[in-house]
Amino acid sequence: MIEFRVIKEVIIMAEQYPIGKNREENYNYMVATAKAFIQGEKNLVANLSNLSSIINLYVDTINWAGFYLMEEGELVLGPFQGKPACIRIPLGKGVCGTAAAEGRTIIVEDVHAFPGHIACDAASNSEIVIPITKNGTLIGVLDIDSPIKSRFKDEEKIALEAVVAVLEESIT
Repeated sequence: MIEFRVIKEVIIMAEQYPIGKNREENYNYMVATAKAFIQGEKNLVANLSNLSSIINLYVDTINWAGFYLMEEGELVLGPFQGKPACIRIPLGKGVCGTAAAEGRTIIVEDVHAFPGHIACDAASNSEIVIPITKNGTLIGVLDIDSPIKSRFKDEEKIALEAVVAVLEESIT
């Protein structure tokens, strides 16, 4: 369980280092904040809820950040920030299903050019999806959309994979 002391330290950190100086700094704070908020907490829904909010806070120019979880052989919508989304995604379909099936991070510069793209929000133009695993088992994916084409680069991939690694450590 998160102690009040840890939350207070995160709030103080956010006040001392305002969001917006630059992306690298924001991503470092994002990973540190993710660690602080899910440290010692084992409830997956609570952790995913906080992580989707933290990502939405620290990653600029996005319009959706959230999770899909494996359930009975398909991805099912989990906690997110953004407009309502598709509820179920089959493995191998769309960017999320492809990343899950292939077990690798996928960055799509133009989702409209991606074969079989599933359009939950017509405003989305680019996407990054990162698989979440534990002991070789697929748990789900982190999915982030942006209205800007070619929004996601290696720096986002590295930072968001670090957030997923923090999450994977918390999964029992």
